[in-house]
Amino acid sequence: MLIIPAIDLKDGKCVRLKQGRMEDDTVFGDDPVAMADRWIAQGARRLHLVDLNGAFDGVPVHKEVVTAIAKNHPNLPIQLGGGVRSLSTIEHYLSAGLSYIIIGTKAVEEPEFVELACREFAGHIIVGIDAKDGMVATHGWATVTDVKATELAKRFADAGVSSIVYTDIAKDGMMQGVNIEQTVELAKYSGLPVIASGGVTNLDDLAALKPYDGYLLGAITGRAIYEGTLDLAQAQALLDS
Repeated sequence: MLIIPAIDLKDGKCVRLKQGRMEDDTVFGDDPVAMADRWIAQGARRLHLVDLNGAFDGVPVHKEVVTAIAKNHPNLPIQLGGGVRSLSTIEHYLSAGLSYIIIGTKAVEEPEFVELACREFAGHIIVGIDAKDGMVATHGWATVTDVKATELAKRFADAGVSSIVYTDIAKDGMMQGVNIEQTVELAKYSGLPVIASGGVTNLDDLAALKPYDGYLLGAITGRAIYEGTLDLAQAQALLDS
C-alpha cells in the first residue's frame, strides 16, 4: 500500500481545504514544484495533484505547474484530477508525463465518457468518487447528487479503470481519521482497487487501514504531512512492514 502526498493547487499555490470549501483554505506554500520535490525527497512513490480551480471552473487552470512537476520527475507515477472534462485534456496531461488522470464530475454526469477514455487511454484512467453520507458530490463538491457512491463505482467495474479514488468529504481536511467502513465497502462492492482519501492524520490511521491491503492501493494524505502530524517516510515504512 502506498502513502500518496496530495498537492492541491489553488491560484498557483499549495493549499488544503476543509470539507472541500474553497473559501476555507490554508496556504502551505507558494511553489508547488518545490513542494513536489520535498515529498519525493522524503520517499513518496506517487503524487496526487488536484487542480482546485479547474474542478470548479470545469477547465484546467494549472497546466504549466503540473507539467513542470512531471518534467522534474519523469519516472514517478503522478495522478491528477480537477477540471478533466475532455479527451484532449487527458491527452495533454498524459503527453506531459503524468501517469493517471482522475475523472470525477464527468463520471457522474456522463459515465460513457469514462468508458471512452478507458478505451482511448487504457490503464491511465482513475475514477474519483467524492461522497457525503455515501452520496456522490460533483463540481468541486458543491453539488450533492442522488447517486450512491457504491453504485457509481460498480458502474465502472468492467470499464477498464485502473482504480477508484474515494474521498469522504466530511473527513477531508478535518484530521479525524479515515472512513474505513465506507472505503472498504466500496472496494468490495465494485471489485476495483481503491485509494482512500480524506482524514488521514497519523500512523494510527494507517495502521487501521493496513488489514485491508488487499482492497486498498494506497491512502492520500494532505494536511497531516503539511502540519507535521504524519511523517511521510515513517508512514511508508509502516505500510511496507
